Amino acid sequence: MSILRRTALPPSQSFSYEGRRIAYREYGAGPRTIVLTHGLLMDNRMYTALAPMLAERGHRVITPDMLGHGDSDKPHDMTAYSMTQFGRDLGALLEHLRADEAVIGGTSLGANVALELACAMPDRVRALVLEMPVLERGITAAGAVFVPLALALRLNQRGMGFIAAITKHIPRTHFLIDLIIDFARRDPAASLAVLDGLTFGRIAPPVDERRRLLHPALVIGHPSDPVHPFGDADTTARDLAGARLLTARSIYEWRLAPRRLNDELCAFLDEVWTAPHVARSDVH
Repeated sequence: MSILRRTALPPSQSFSYEGRRIAYREYGAGPRTIVLTHGLLMDNRMYTALAPMLAERGHRVITPDMLGHGDSDKPHDMTAYSMTQFGRDLGALLEHLRADEAVIGGTSLGANVALELACAMPDRVRALVLEMPVLERGITAAGAVFVPLALALRLNQRGMGFIAAITKHIPRTHFLIDLIIDFARRDPAASLAVLDGLTFGRIAPPVDERRRLLHPALVIGHPSDPVHPFGDADTTARDLAGARLLTARSIYEWRLAPRRLNDELCAFLDEVWTAPHVARSDVH
């Protein structure tokens, strides 16, 4: 199968929370709900290969756009953005969907948002799927990438706006190619607000909060990724009492040769949905 095939998307839906519109797409149906959240300055299209596969295997897959991303509202005020706010937004999505319980997962930013939701609403989370979480080891590397990017956006918003306007006319082909182009298509003022807001807030729940979580968790780490050090994935798996660590061969495996990781994920989901309900946190 060509990696350049066009993928049909379900329509973008939305709801309002705290006066702002949050968009999402829904694949499949049924009681087994899994929410997958995208990475920083990306959108829900990063799951246009994984989500349909999970839907075909009986899962209801929800792929939101976090505030400032994709089809969601994009305020230019940095105070609108924080990891804890993203966690609250995800909780509001569960309320909107009337999902009493869901598996919560994500990549990079999305993994950290999943942790925020699990800490804030542990009883609504059936299990966690965390790809490339960013903890203490990754903060310096992430800063080395995103602080210069924020500076470039701050100094050259007009030029970045011109690039965004031009790239919006490039037709969509394959989700991997689109992920790169979508970065250039973004509203530069919104991107700057997102980066500023996250820079001045916490990146992840602190270790004492993480260690209270008892959810089953599948943590996926990638070797040789400086922005998402494997050590952060390993630390996450050690912090979470119910976690197991899965090592991807590279950051590209799940995008270009996904069968092994897809099978691991589906086996994990079958396990957590057939296991009896247990307490999700020892916070009480």
